[in-house]
Amino acid sequence: MPDDRSAGAPAPLYGFQPPVGTPYGLEVTTIEDFFDRHDDWPWNPPRPGRATFHYLILVTSGELLHDVDHITRTVRAGQWLWVRPGHTQCWYPPGEARGPFILFEQDVLHPETARLLTPATAHDAPAVLTLGADRHWAEQTAFQLLDEHRALGRRPLELHHALRRRLLEALLLRLACGQDTAAPPPPSDRRASTYRQFLDALEIHFCSLHHVDDYARLLGCTARTLTRAAHAAAGTTARAVIDGRRLLEARRLLGTGRTAKAVAAHLGFPDTANFGRFFRNRTGLPPAAYAARQAHQDTESGCPALPRAHLDGIAQVSDA
Repeated sequence: MPDDRSAGAPAPLYGFQPPVGTPYGLEVTTIEDFFDRHDDWPWNPPRPGRATFHYLILVTSGELLHDVDHITRTVRAGQWLWVRPGHTQCWYPPGEARGPFILFEQDVLHPETARLLTPATAHDAPAVLTLGADRHWAEQTAFQLLDEHRALGRRPLELHHALRRRLLEALLLRLACGQDTAAPPPPSDRRASTYRQFLDALEIHFCSLHHVDDYARLLGCTARTLTRAAHAAAGTTARAVIDGRRLLEARRLLGTGRTAKAVAAHLGFPDTANFGRFFRNRTGLPPAAYAARQAHQDTESGCPALPRAHLDGIAQVSDA
Protein backbone atom coordinates (compact mmCIF):
# COMPACT_ATOMS: atom_id res chain seq x y z
CA MET A 1 0.00 0.00 0.00
CA PRO A 2 1.25 3.50 -0.72
CA ASP A 3 1.92 5.74 2.27
CA ASP A 4 3.08 9.28 3.01
CA ARG A 5 6.11 8.56 5.19
CA SER A 6 8.44 10.41 2.84
CA ALA A 7 7.51 13.28 0.57
CA GLY A 8 10.58 12.50 -1.52
CA ALA A 9 9.77 8.83 -2.04
CA PRO A 10 9.64 7.54 -5.62
CA ALA A 11 6.23 7.74 -7.29
CA PRO A 12 4.35 4.45 -6.80
CA LEU A 13 3.00 2.57 -9.79
CA TYR A 14 -0.70 1.63 -9.70
CA GLY A 15 -2.47 -1.14 -11.60
CA PHE A 16 -6.06 -1.26 -12.78
CA GLN A 17 -8.54 -2.66 -10.27
CA PRO A 18 -12.11 -1.45 -10.83
CA PRO A 19 -14.96 -1.82 -8.33
CA VAL A 20 -16.39 -5.31 -7.90
CA GLY A 21 -18.74 -6.18 -10.75
CA THR A 22 -17.04 -3.96 -13.34
CA PRO A 23 -16.03 -6.20 -16.27
CA TYR A 24 -13.00 -6.27 -18.50
CA GLY A 25 -10.53 -3.45 -18.05
CA LEU A 26 -12.87 -0.49 -18.43
CA GLU A 27 -14.50 1.73 -15.82
CA VAL A 28 -16.65 4.79 -16.59
CA THR A 29 -17.84 7.34 -14.06
CA THR A 30 -17.90 11.13 -13.74
CA ILE A 31 -15.48 13.59 -12.16
CA GLU A 32 -18.05 14.57 -9.55
CA ASP A 33 -19.12 11.02 -8.67
CA PHE A 34 -15.53 9.87 -8.35
CA PHE A 35 -14.72 12.76 -6.05
CA ASP A 36 -17.85 12.20 -3.94
CA ARG A 37 -17.01 8.51 -3.44
CA HIS A 38 -13.39 9.12 -2.47
CA ASP A 39 -12.94 12.15 -0.24
CA ASP A 40 -9.35 11.06 0.45
CA TRP A 41 -8.50 9.99 -3.12
CA PRO A 42 -6.60 11.09 -5.14
CA TRP A 43 -6.28 14.56 -3.67
CA ASN A 44 -4.70 13.60 -0.35
CA PRO A 45 -1.97 13.05 0.71
CA PRO A 46 0.18 15.14 -1.64
CA ARG A 47 2.20 12.50 -3.44
CA PRO A 48 2.72 11.94 -7.18
CA GLY A 49 2.21 8.55 -8.79
CA ARG A 50 1.97 6.63 -12.03
CA ALA A 51 -0.55 4.14 -13.41
CA THR A 52 -0.40 1.19 -15.80
CA PHE A 53 -3.62 2.27 -17.54
CA HIS A 54 -5.19 5.27 -19.28
CA TYR A 55 -7.12 8.14 -17.69
CA LEU A 56 -9.44 9.98 -20.07
CA ILE A 57 -11.52 12.90 -18.80
CA LEU A 58 -13.90 15.22 -20.66
CA VAL A 59 -14.52 18.53 -18.89
CA THR A 60 -18.02 19.70 -19.77
CA SER A 61 -18.11 22.59 -17.28
CA GLY A 62 -15.72 24.26 -14.89
CA GLU A 63 -11.96 23.90 -15.10
CA LEU A 64 -9.65 21.02 -14.10
CA LEU A 65 -5.99 21.32 -13.11
CA HIS A 66 -3.76 18.26 -13.45
CA ASP A 67 0.02 17.76 -13.48
CA VAL A 68 1.40 15.43 -16.16
CA ASP A 69 5.14 14.77 -15.99
CA HIS A 70 5.56 17.80 -13.71
CA ILE A 71 3.79 20.26 -15.99
CA THR A 72 0.48 21.69 -14.76
CA ARG A 73 -2.22 21.39 -17.41
CA THR A 74 -5.40 23.46 -17.37
CA VAL A 75 -8.33 21.60 -18.92
CA ARG A 76 -11.25 23.88 -19.76
CA ALA A 77 -14.84 23.11 -20.70
CA GLY A 78 -14.93 21.25 -24.01
CA GLN A 79 -11.39 19.90 -23.67
CA TRP A 80 -10.12 16.41 -22.86
CA LEU A 81 -7.37 15.25 -20.53
CA TRP A 82 -5.64 12.03 -21.62
CA VAL A 83 -3.01 10.64 -19.23
CA ARG A 84 -1.22 7.63 -20.73
CA PRO A 85 0.28 4.72 -18.79
CA GLY A 86 3.57 5.53 -17.10
CA HIS A 87 3.17 9.31 -16.92
CA THR A 88 3.91 10.81 -13.52
CA GLN A 89 0.77 12.66 -12.50
CA CYS A 90 -0.39 14.82 -9.64
CA TRP A 91 -4.03 15.61 -8.89
CA TYR A 92 -5.80 18.78 -7.77
CA PRO A 93 -9.28 18.91 -6.20
CA PRO A 94 -11.72 19.16 -9.13
CA GLY A 95 -13.68 22.10 -7.74
CA GLU A 96 -16.55 22.84 -10.11
CA ALA A 97 -15.19 20.65 -12.92
CA ARG A 98 -17.76 18.20 -14.31
CA GLY A 99 -17.77 15.55 -17.01
CA PRO A 100 -17.24 11.86 -17.89
CA PHE A 101 -14.20 10.12 -16.39
CA ILE A 102 -12.98 6.98 -18.23
CA LEU A 103 -10.31 4.56 -16.99
CA PHE A 104 -9.20 1.76 -19.30
CA GLU A 105 -6.42 -0.71 -19.92
CA GLN A 106 -4.68 -0.81 -23.29
CA ASP A 107 -5.61 -4.49 -23.71
CA VAL A 108 -9.33 -3.66 -23.80
CA LEU A 109 -8.82 -2.39 -27.38
CA HIS A 110 -8.96 -4.73 -30.37
CA PRO A 111 -5.47 -5.15 -31.91
CA GLU A 112 -6.36 -3.40 -35.16
CA THR A 113 -7.90 -0.47 -33.32
CA ALA A 114 -4.86 -0.29 -31.05
CA ARG A 115 -2.65 -0.11 -34.17
CA LEU A 116 -4.67 2.75 -35.62
CA LEU A 117 -4.44 4.56 -32.28
CA THR A 118 -0.66 4.15 -31.91
CA PRO A 119 0.12 7.89 -32.37
CA ALA A 120 -2.67 8.91 -29.97
CA THR A 121 -1.58 6.47 -27.24
CA ALA A 122 2.14 7.26 -27.52
CA HIS A 123 4.02 8.61 -24.50
CA ASP A 124 4.64 11.98 -26.14
CA ALA A 125 1.08 12.49 -27.43
CA PRO A 126 -0.65 15.67 -26.15
CA ALA A 127 -2.17 15.44 -22.68
CA VAL A 128 -4.85 18.09 -23.36
CA LEU A 129 -6.96 17.72 -26.49
CA THR A 130 -9.17 20.31 -28.16
CA LEU A 131 -11.40 18.96 -30.92
CA GLY A 132 -12.82 20.73 -33.91
CA ALA A 133 -15.62 19.37 -36.07
CA ASP A 134 -15.82 16.09 -34.13
CA ARG A 135 -16.29 17.75 -30.75
CA HIS A 136 -20.07 17.20 -30.53
CA TRP A 137 -19.90 13.58 -31.67
CA ALA A 138 -17.05 12.74 -29.30
CA GLU A 139 -18.98 14.18 -26.36
CA GLN A 140 -22.12 12.27 -27.35
CA THR A 141 -20.12 9.03 -27.61
CA ALA A 142 -18.62 9.62 -24.15
CA PHE A 143 -22.08 10.00 -22.61
CA GLN A 144 -23.36 6.94 -24.49
CA LEU A 145 -20.44 5.00 -23.02
CA LEU A 146 -21.29 6.29 -19.55
CA ASP A 147 -24.94 5.26 -19.97
CA GLU A 148 -24.01 1.79 -21.19
CA HIS A 149 -21.54 1.31 -18.35
CA ARG A 150 -24.28 2.16 -15.85
CA ALA A 151 -26.62 -0.32 -17.57
CA LEU A 152 -24.83 -3.38 -16.16
CA GLY A 153 -27.43 -6.16 -15.79
CA ARG A 154 -29.77 -4.80 -18.45
CA ARG A 155 -28.42 -7.23 -21.07
CA PRO A 156 -26.10 -10.27 -21.11
CA LEU A 157 -22.64 -9.47 -19.76
CA GLU A 158 -20.77 -10.27 -22.99
CA LEU A 159 -23.08 -8.05 -25.03
CA HIS A 160 -22.82 -5.31 -22.42
CA HIS A 161 -19.04 -5.38 -22.59
CA ALA A 162 -19.00 -5.57 -26.40
CA LEU A 163 -21.04 -2.36 -26.53
CA ARG A 164 -18.81 -0.62 -23.99
CA ARG A 165 -15.70 -1.72 -25.84
CA ARG A 166 -16.92 -0.50 -29.22
CA LEU A 167 -18.14 2.81 -27.82
CA LEU A 168 -14.72 3.35 -26.23
CA GLU A 169 -12.97 2.55 -29.50
CA ALA A 170 -15.28 4.88 -31.43
CA LEU A 171 -14.55 7.63 -28.92
CA LEU A 172 -10.79 7.19 -29.08
CA LEU A 173 -10.81 7.13 -32.89
CA ARG A 174 -12.77 10.37 -32.90
CA LEU A 175 -10.25 11.92 -30.52
CA ALA A 176 -7.37 10.77 -32.71
CA CYS A 177 -8.99 12.05 -35.91
CA GLY A 178 -10.03 15.29 -34.28
CA GLN A 179 -6.40 15.96 -33.41
CA ASP A 180 -5.30 15.35 -37.00
CA THR A 181 -3.20 12.42 -35.75
CA ALA A 182 -2.45 10.24 -38.72
CA ALA A 183 -2.58 6.48 -38.29
CA PRO A 184 0.72 4.65 -38.78
CA PRO A 185 1.35 3.02 -42.14
CA PRO A 186 -0.07 -0.51 -42.51
CA PRO A 187 2.05 -3.46 -41.40
CA SER A 188 3.10 -4.08 -45.01
CA ASP A 189 5.30 -0.99 -44.70
CA ARG A 190 8.46 -2.70 -43.45
CA ARG A 191 10.07 0.40 -41.97
CA ALA A 192 6.92 1.38 -40.06
CA SER A 193 6.62 -2.15 -38.71
CA THR A 194 10.27 -2.16 -37.66
CA TYR A 195 9.88 1.18 -35.92
CA ARG A 196 6.82 0.00 -33.95
CA GLN A 197 8.72 -3.12 -32.87
CA PHE A 198 11.63 -0.89 -31.86
CA LEU A 199 9.36 1.27 -29.66
CA ASP A 200 7.83 -1.81 -28.04
CA ALA A 201 11.28 -3.22 -27.29
CA LEU A 202 12.49 0.13 -26.00
CA GLU A 203 9.65 0.34 -23.45
CA ILE A 204 10.76 -3.00 -22.02
CA HIS A 205 14.54 -2.62 -22.18
CA PHE A 206 15.40 1.11 -22.00
CA CYS A 207 17.00 0.67 -18.56
CA SER A 208 19.31 -2.12 -19.70
CA LEU A 209 19.84 -1.69 -23.47
CA HIS A 210 21.30 1.66 -24.50
CA HIS A 211 22.76 1.26 -27.99
CA VAL A 212 21.20 1.03 -31.44
CA ASP A 213 23.13 -2.19 -32.05
CA ASP A 214 21.47 -3.75 -28.99
CA TYR A 215 18.00 -3.22 -30.43
CA ALA A 216 19.05 -4.19 -33.95
CA ARG A 217 20.24 -7.56 -32.65
CA LEU A 218 17.06 -7.97 -30.61
CA LEU A 219 14.88 -7.29 -33.67
CA GLY A 220 17.03 -9.26 -36.11
CA CYS A 221 18.00 -6.34 -38.33
CA THR A 222 20.98 -4.03 -38.85
CA ALA A 223 21.59 -0.75 -37.03
CA ARG A 224 21.31 1.05 -40.38
CA THR A 225 17.87 -0.50 -40.98
CA LEU A 226 16.72 0.64 -37.52
CA THR A 227 18.01 4.16 -38.05
CA ARG A 228 16.30 4.39 -41.45
CA ALA A 229 13.05 3.15 -39.89
CA ALA A 230 13.24 5.80 -37.15
CA HIS A 231 13.95 8.54 -39.65
CA ALA A 232 11.06 7.49 -41.90
CA ALA A 233 8.55 7.17 -39.05
CA ALA A 234 9.63 9.97 -36.71
CA GLY A 235 12.11 12.15 -38.60
CA THR A 236 14.90 11.40 -36.13
CA THR A 237 17.59 8.81 -35.41
CA ALA A 238 17.24 5.60 -33.45
CA ARG A 239 19.96 6.90 -31.11
CA ALA A 240 17.86 10.01 -30.39
CA VAL A 241 14.78 7.88 -29.68
CA ILE A 242 16.71 5.80 -27.13
CA ASP A 243 18.19 8.88 -25.48
CA GLY A 244 14.80 10.58 -25.42
CA ARG A 245 13.18 7.68 -23.59
CA ARG A 246 15.98 7.55 -21.00
CA LEU A 247 15.76 11.32 -20.54
CA LEU A 248 11.99 11.16 -20.02
CA GLU A 249 12.41 8.52 -17.32
CA ALA A 250 15.20 10.52 -15.68
CA ARG A 251 12.96 13.61 -15.51
CA ARG A 252 10.14 11.57 -14.02
CA LEU A 253 12.33 10.02 -11.34
CA LEU A 254 14.21 13.20 -10.42
CA GLY A 255 10.87 15.01 -10.16
CA THR A 256 9.59 12.48 -7.63
CA GLY A 257 12.50 12.46 -5.20
CA ARG A 258 15.11 10.05 -6.58
CA THR A 259 18.73 11.16 -6.22
CA ALA A 260 20.97 11.52 -9.26
CA LYS A 261 22.95 8.52 -8.04
CA ALA A 262 19.81 6.36 -7.82
CA VAL A 263 18.57 7.48 -11.24
CA ALA A 264 21.96 6.83 -12.82
CA ALA A 265 21.98 3.30 -11.43
CA HIS A 266 18.37 2.65 -12.43
CA LEU A 267 18.97 3.76 -16.02
CA GLY A 268 22.23 1.84 -16.40
CA PHE A 269 24.74 4.71 -16.50
CA PRO A 270 28.27 3.68 -15.45
CA ASP A 271 28.43 6.42 -12.79
CA THR A 272 26.71 9.58 -11.58
CA ALA A 273 29.11 11.88 -13.46
CA ASN A 274 28.29 10.20 -16.78
CA PHE A 275 24.57 10.56 -16.09
CA GLY A 276 25.08 14.20 -15.08
CA ARG A 277 26.72 15.03 -18.41
CA PHE A 278 23.97 13.21 -20.31
CA PHE A 279 21.22 15.08 -18.47
CA ARG A 280 22.87 18.52 -18.53
CA ASN A 281 23.66 18.32 -22.26
CA ARG A 282 19.97 17.71 -23.03
CA THR A 283 18.24 19.97 -20.50
CA GLY A 284 20.77 22.66 -19.69
CA LEU A 285 20.57 21.78 -15.98
CA PRO A 286 22.50 19.39 -13.73
CA PRO A 287 20.23 16.67 -12.27
CA ALA A 288 20.35 18.16 -8.75
CA ALA A 289 19.33 21.60 -10.02
CA TYR A 290 16.48 20.11 -12.03
CA ALA A 291 15.25 18.12 -9.01
CA ALA A 292 15.45 21.21 -6.79
CA ARG A 293 13.49 23.27 -9.31
CA GLN A 294 10.77 20.63 -9.54
CA ALA A 295 10.56 20.36 -5.74
CA HIS A 296 10.21 24.13 -5.47
CA GLN A 297 7.47 24.21 -8.12
CA ASP A 298 5.59 21.38 -6.38
CA THR A 299 5.85 23.14 -3.02
CA GLU A 300 4.60 26.44 -4.44
CA SER A 301 1.68 24.79 -6.20
CA GLY A 302 0.76 22.66 -3.17
CA CYS A 303 0.17 19.84 -5.61
CA PRO A 304 -1.89 16.98 -4.17
CA ALA A 305 -1.40 13.55 -5.67
CA LEU A 306 -2.09 9.84 -5.53
CA PRO A 307 -3.57 7.91 -2.63
CA ARG A 308 -2.38 6.62 0.70
CA ALA A 309 -4.28 3.33 0.63
CA HIS A 310 -5.94 0.93 -1.78
CA LEU A 311 -9.31 2.20 -3.02
CA ASP A 312 -11.79 1.38 -5.78
CA GLY A 313 -10.30 1.64 -9.23
CA ILE A 314 -6.62 1.55 -8.14
CA ALA A 315 -4.25 -0.94 -6.60
CA GLN A 316 -0.54 -0.43 -6.08
CA VAL A 317 1.71 -2.66 -8.19
CA SER A 318 5.17 -1.52 -7.10
CA ASP A 319 7.39 1.44 -6.49
CA ALA A 320 9.08 2.37 -9.73
